[in-house]
Amino acid sequence: MLFEKDVLTTGEVAKICNVAPRTVSKWFDSGSLKGYRIPGSKDRRIPVGELVKFMKAHGIPFDGVLSGRTRVLVVDDEPEVTDILQRVLTEQANYSVRVASTAFAAGVEVDRFKPHVILLDVHLGESDVRHIANIIRGEDELQLCRLIGMSGKFSDQQLTGLKTQGFDGYLKKPFQVRQVVEAIEAATALVA
Repeated sequence: MLFEKDVLTTGEVAKICNVAPRTVSKWFDSGSLKGYRIPGSKDRRIPVGELVKFMKAHGIPFDGVLSGRTRVLVVDDEPEVTDILQRVLTEQANYSVRVASTAFAAGVEVDRFKPHVILLDVHLGESDVRHIANIIRGEDELQLCRLIGMSGKFSDQQLTGLKTQGFDGYLKKPFQVRQVVEAIEAATALVA
């Protein structure tokens, strides 16, 4: 996917490393990440070889990068929902999928898995999903992570309101797999 090119932009590097573009600029400006500036411009370019060395030296995971697979974390306390989504999104959409049934488990998975997209049941136990959204939006390393709310209890207006609370999209349960894939693709298109 992204490694079809020999040289990458800071935005492409940010997406690969799952960090904000400004973080990549800091790495470049401090000399930690080698590359060059476009003559007559402030734009930076990073050779793929330098990026790979940097990622190895700093323990940045390569999960899904070389394969180009989108990493999706499904957070829902209904096993029938998580089981079906994990199976179908892995088999039919070729996503790399993990699941969590609690906010705590989701936090652990976000740290380990570095998902591109989180499908989050907005009625997850006792958790305040707005708080979860604020945490995700407040972390530099998660700026490119997309958050999609899922609910079978909200009205269309309430679901639409999730966008003002830090969500990038929403799904109304019950939904079809096609709708889930479209929501994921729409959310990740915002990154590209």
